Amino acid sequence: MRQPTFAVLSLLLLCPSLIAAAPHESTRYHRDLSTAATTHNTPRPWRRLSDAIIRRIWRLPDRHRSVGAGSDGTEATGDTPDRNLLARYGEDMVLRFNISNAEEASALAEASDILFLDVWEFNEDWVDIRIAKDVVPSLLGLLPPSLQKAHVPLMQDLDLAQAIFDSYPSPSATQPHDGDRSYSPNLKPGRHHSAKGHPFFKDYQPLSVINPWMSLMASMFTTHVRRITVGISYEGRDIPALRVGVHPTNNDQASSPRKTVLVTGGAHAREWISTSTVNYVAWSLINGYGKDRQITKLLEQFDFVFVPTLNPDGYVYSWETDRLWRKNRQPTSLRFCHGVDLDRSYPFRWNGDIKPTNPCSESFAGDAPFDGVEAQRFAEWAKNETLNNHVEFVGFLDLHSYSQQVLYPYAYSCHDEPPTIEDLEELALGLAKAIRISRKGHMYKVTSACEGNVALSKNAKDKKDKVILPRIESSGGSALDWFYHELRVKHAFQIKLRDTGSYGFLLPKENIIPTGEEILDAILYLGRFMLGEIGFMAEAPTQTELVKEPQQDRDGEDDEWGDSPLEL
Repeated sequence: MRQPTFAVLSLLLLCPSLIAAAPHESTRYHRDLSTAATTHNTPRPWRRLSDAIIRRIWRLPDRHRSVGAGSDGTEATGDTPDRNLLARYGEDMVLRFNISNAEEASALAEASDILFLDVWEFNEDWVDIRIAKDVVPSLLGLLPPSLQKAHVPLMQDLDLAQAIFDSYPSPSATQPHDGDRSYSPNLKPGRHHSAKGHPFFKDYQPLSVINPWMSLMASMFTTHVRRITVGISYEGRDIPALRVGVHPTNNDQASSPRKTVLVTGGAHAREWISTSTVNYVAWSLINGYGKDRQITKLLEQFDFVFVPTLNPDGYVYSWETDRLWRKNRQPTSLRFCHGVDLDRSYPFRWNGDIKPTNPCSESFAGDAPFDGVEAQRFAEWAKNETLNNHVEFVGFLDLHSYSQQVLYPYAYSCHDEPPTIEDLEELALGLAKAIRISRKGHMYKVTSACEGNVALSKNAKDKKDKVILPRIESSGGSALDWFYHELRVKHAFQIKLRDTGSYGFLLPKENIIPTGEEILDAILYLGRFMLGEIGFMAEAPTQTELVKEPQQDRDGEDDEWGDSPLEL
């Protein structure tokens, strides 16, 4: 197999003007990335050139140059948040409430709506809410006495502004080399070869780095990687993706339907770990082809489409303006409240149990199904793939944070079960086990997407019947439900990544590689499952019996999925 490192380096050595002409997008960081120059360990000339190439392609800062400054134009200290971060987040905190009955759930939901609070996460055990410290008394005054003491602050040893500051690139994390350690883009997947020295995964990366990185992957691994676009954002940005697989689709040739797995991240802008994890898994499969037997077999049988930033406008905004921004950036009926929650914008059961009508809500679903521009265009792309491009989507993994859960349909209601509930549960348990037994793997809970986002009654008499308490937020119109029901993707899951609340959306960058390794092992398990090597798929008589009939030949009355898909 061709050695990409040598080929790319040779090209750049012969054409140095390409380096200087590389496209550039400005990125405003909120921390000082300056480092002191070292003279006792000067790298050799060829390594300095290699460093310069990598820095230029991936927009990494020069180790001898500062790219951060304080808000007044002077250099920041490099250790503490600047005044902009302190002004925006310095008086905020995150409270965790433990809910035990319907009265508490209803009161907290109503108070959150009245005070326009930012609900970070909620499940059957707790609700995390970001709130200004001076608003806490007002919130507690709206809650029943039982909740006024049933809460604890998160990140007690680290204030919110500091945690946000720490999530931006740091000097040590963005250096491609330490001493004489050489850089190589040919590192094998983390479970075989540590990615510790890989600069791209030492930090969260802005879109201005992710885009050229994706192009670089496609240009270096032409046999099994293509860079594609799955839509255009409201502000006109491409929604980039990598199609990874050894198949004629990589040569634009017509073929039989290609079984394809979609892996998405970044639907919610502030969930940076989801974007990094999608990139890590993509990189692992790309580099594992031809080296790892399991990965090679997987890419010969399936295509994988990796979409790391489904919400590029929001992602850029979370880097440049508001680290905790969630929605996209399209205008709403209220001039001062922008954005639609893309994971509430799909048309299947769009209104769910409740529908927030306040455009200022973090979970605002828009004024109609598919009001979210990026959701609509992504769905149009997926629909077109199935109808016109010989694609059959057999898997959908939508990565989010946080709470460490593997969730299966449905999200819109806890009272309706999907027709393939047993298969979904079996596979979800297998994915969670694969995560748990991976290197430094964590425990991930398995449940339906609805039950993973509501509180359950803690009363002894209710536990047996699993009494569900009122919702804090709506969960209708999810991508999970739409892909499962409308596109008939049988293996559809939402995975909420690390952690369980110690840092929430501000997961330290040291978790990027471990989280990526966990989800890589889960996807490899999914691959073995789809290949019939494990699980109920292994018990099927033949693979051909599992192929769905064309949609137009189906009789709706015999369709286990219910209603026919909605037309886009």
